[in-house]
Amino acid sequence: MQLATTTVYAIGLLTVILAFAYAGYLTLWVKKQKNENKTIERIAGLIRSGANAFMRKEYTLLAGFAGIMAVLIFLFLPKPVWQGGAERNLTMAIAYVAGTIFSAIAGKIGILVASLANARTAEAATHGIKPAFLIGFRGGAVMGLMVVGACLLGVMGVLLLTGNSSMLLGFSFGASSLALFAKAGGGIFTKTADVSADLAGKVELGIPEDDPRNPAVIADNVGDNVGDVAGMGADLFDSNIASMTAALVMAVSLDGGIVNGQFGSKVMMVIIYSALGLLSSLIGIFTAKIGDHGSPTKALNNSTYVTTGVFLALTALATLLFKDFSWRIWGASAVGLLVGVIIGLATNYFTDDNAPIVGKVAHASKTGPAFTILSGVSYGFMSVLPAMVGIAISAMVAYKLCEPIGPGYAMYGISMAAVGMLSIVGMIISNDAYGPIVDNARGLAEMGGLGEETIRVADELDSAGNTVKAVTKGFAIGAAGLTVISLLGAFMSEVNAHIEEINVGLAAAGKELMALINGFDIMNPTVFFGIIVGAAIPAVFSAMLILGVDKNAQRMISEIHRQFKEIPGLAEGRPGVEPEYNKCIDIATTGALKELIPAGLMAIVATLAVGFIGGVNAIGGFLLGNIISGLLLALFMSNAGGLWDNAKKYIEAGNEGGKGSDSHKAAVIGDTVGDPFKDTAGPSINTQITVVSLVASLVAFIFINLHIF
Repeated sequence: MQLATTTVYAIGLLTVILAFAYAGYLTLWVKKQKNENKTIERIAGLIRSGANAFMRKEYTLLAGFAGIMAVLIFLFLPKPVWQGGAERNLTMAIAYVAGTIFSAIAGKIGILVASLANARTAEAATHGIKPAFLIGFRGGAVMGLMVVGACLLGVMGVLLLTGNSSMLLGFSFGASSLALFAKAGGGIFTKTADVSADLAGKVELGIPEDDPRNPAVIADNVGDNVGDVAGMGADLFDSNIASMTAALVMAVSLDGGIVNGQFGSKVMMVIIYSALGLLSSLIGIFTAKIGDHGSPTKALNNSTYVTTGVFLALTALATLLFKDFSWRIWGASAVGLLVGVIIGLATNYFTDDNAPIVGKVAHASKTGPAFTILSGVSYGFMSVLPAMVGIAISAMVAYKLCEPIGPGYAMYGISMAAVGMLSIVGMIISNDAYGPIVDNARGLAEMGGLGEETIRVADELDSAGNTVKAVTKGFAIGAAGLTVISLLGAFMSEVNAHIEEINVGLAAAGKELMALINGFDIMNPTVFFGIIVGAAIPAVFSAMLILGVDKNAQRMISEIHRQFKEIPGLAEGRPGVEPEYNKCIDIATTGALKELIPAGLMAIVATLAVGFIGGVNAIGGFLLGNIISGLLLALFMSNAGGLWDNAKKYIEAGNEGGKGSDSHKAAVIGDTVGDPFKDTAGPSINTQITVVSLVASLVAFIFINLHIF
C-alpha cells in the first residue's frame, strides 16, 4: 500500500485527538471523586497555591531568557542575518519560541492535574488501595497523554508550516532549554524542602515525615509538584521531541528533502511509529487495573508491558501494510524499545525494596550513616553497567541492522532505536507522574489525621511510586543516551549540508572544496581536546545544582529552627498553632530561581567556547565526551538516590529496627544525600546533554567558518 503525506498527517492528528479526548475524560473522572475532608482540602489548597506561585515566578524569569535567546537566534542562526536569509532566521526564532511554549504548557498541565488528584487519592485511601491507586494513576495518565500528544502535534505543525526539518532543531532547542531550567529549578526547590524537612524533622526532632508541625512540610509537597511533575513533564517532552527531531533531520536527508510538502518514506516511518506509540500508551493506560489487595508496582509494570507489546504489534502491522517501510528499520526500533524495558528491569533490581540490594543497604545502616552512603554509592555505580551496556548494544545492533540499506542508514537506524525506546513515553510519564501524586497523598493523609491504616495504604502506594520512578528515570536516561547519539548524527548531517552549500560557492570561485565529515578521529588532537572538555561538563553541572540545594537547605533548616524556638506551642503541637509555611516556600522559591540559570548557561557557553576554539571536529569530540560522562553520572545518581530512598522506607516498614532507630536515622541521612542526586542533578543531566547537542547543530555553520584551530 502506498502511503500519502495527507494520510500520515491524518493518522497523526487523529491519534492526538484521541489522546486529548481520553485525557479530558480522565480529568473529569478524577474531579468527580470524593473530596470532602475540609482539613485535607485546605492543605491541598496551600500546596496548589505554593506550586502556582513558584511556576508563575519561574516562567516569568524563563520568558525573559527565552526572549533574549529568540533575538540571538534571529540574528545568528542558522546563519548571521546580514548574510541573507532573514526569513529563515525569523522562522527559526518562532520555532524556538513555540518549543518553549509547548514545554511550559506540558509542565502546567501536570501541576493542574496533580493538584486535583492528590487530595482525592488521600481520601480514597481510607477505602483501600484499589480506589486510591486508580485516582493516582489516572491523574498521572492525563499528563502522559497530553505531553506526548503535544509532542506529536508540535512536530507535525512545524513540518507542515515550514516544510524544513532544520526548523525542528529550533523547536527542539526551545523545548530543551526550557526543560533544562524547569527541571533544574524545580529540582532545587523540591530537594531543598525535602532535605530540610527530613533532617530537621525526622533526624533532629524525631517527628514523623509529614508532621504538620514541621514548617517545611508544605514546601516539600509543593516541591513534588514543581520538580517531579512539572519539571519531569518538561524533561520527557524535551526527550521525545529531541528523538523525533534527530530521526527526522536524518530521514529528510535520506529522502532527498521534503519536495512540495510531500514526505518520503523515512519521514513517514518516524511520524507513524510515534503516533502508534501514543496509541499504544493510551491502550496501556486503559488496561491498568489493581485488585482489592493487589500490588501497585505489579499493576504499573504490567501496563508498561502491555504498552510495549501493543506497540511492537502495531508497528509490525504498519510495516507489513506500507510497502515503503523497511523491516530492518522496524527491527532497530524494536531493539531500542526492548533494551529500554531491560534497562528498566535492571534499575528495578537495584532500587525495588522487594529485591535484595535495598535490604543490604538497610542492613548496612545499622552500623551508621557512613556505611549507608558507602554501600549506596557502591551499588549505585554497579547499577550503571547494565544500562550502559544496554545502550551500547542497542546502538550497535541498530547500526549494523540498518547499515546494509545504504549510506546514512546506519545512524538513522540508531535514531529509530531512540524513537522506539521513547515510543511508550506516554506510559512512562503516566507512571512517573503517579509517584509525586501518591507522595503528596501520603503527606495529606498524615496531616489530615486519617489514621494509621490509611497512612499504611498511602505508604504502599508511595513505595511503588519510588520504585517505578527509579525505573522510569533509568528508562528516560537510557533513551536520552540513544537520542543524543542520534543528535550526533544529526549534527554531522547539518555540518555536511552547510559544507555542500559552501562548496557550491568555492567551486564557482575555482577554490579547493571542503571535505565532508564522515566521523571523528579520537587521535586527532582537536577532537581529543573536545572529548576531555565535554566529559568534564556534566560533573561541573551536577556540582552547581547540588550546591544550590545545599546552600538553600541550610537557609531553610535555620528557618525551621527559628520557628520551633519562637512560635509558642508549635513544638508541643498545641491545637490552633501552625508554623509559617510560606516562609519555607519563599526560601525554596528564591533559592531555586537564583540557582537555576547559571548551571544551564555554563553548559551552553562551554559548547560555544569549544566550537570557536576547535571548530566542528572539536564539537564532535565534545559531544562524545559529554554523552558518555553524562550518561554514567545520570544513571549513577538516579539509581543511588532511588536505592537510598527505598532503603529508608524499608526500615520504616519495620525492618532493621524500624522508625526512630539508629538505623532509621542513618537511612534518612542517606536519603538526604540521594535526594538531590535522583531528583535534581541526575535527571537534569540528560536534558543538559540534549541542549548542548542541539546548540552544536544550530551553530554548526558559524563553527565551520569561525574557529581558532
